[in-house]
Amino acid sequence: MAHVIFYEKPGCGGNARQRALLQAAGHTLTVRDLLGEPWTAATLLAFLEPLPVSEWFNRAAPRLKNGEVQPETLGRDDALALLLAEPLLIRRPLLQVGEERQVGFDTTAIAQWIGLEGTGDKDVGEGCPKGEEHRPCPPPTA
Repeated sequence: MAHVIFYEKPGCGGNARQRALLQAAGHTLTVRDLLGEPWTAATLLAFLEPLPVSEWFNRAAPRLKNGEVQPETLGRDDALALLLAEPLLIRRPLLQVGEERQVGFDTTAIAQWIGLEGTGDKDVGEGCPKGEEHRPCPPPTA
């Protein structure tokens, strides 16, 4: 089994389900606060760089949902500056095993990468477990 560094938004129900699935598969986790991490361009790009800029963003973030931020219109440098300034916009979770990194929670990709044996192929995905009709979770308090 793998040891996973798991960057999450504290209090996020979706991230809690993702963590539980990884632990049910026998993985150990070091959980880190995605919003409180002292990100630099280099440390964040280590996760994001393989992906198109539009896939760097958390589609459930209020500023994306209301159309204020439109990732498809942003260049790499502008997108990176925005994510560094507002980590709530970063697609989550960010996962790291050794030097390999993953963005988001695609159960098929994760199963191929580190395995999800014994979890019944449960697809918890990236969406909010509360559904679209609920207000966004409040930001965590400092």
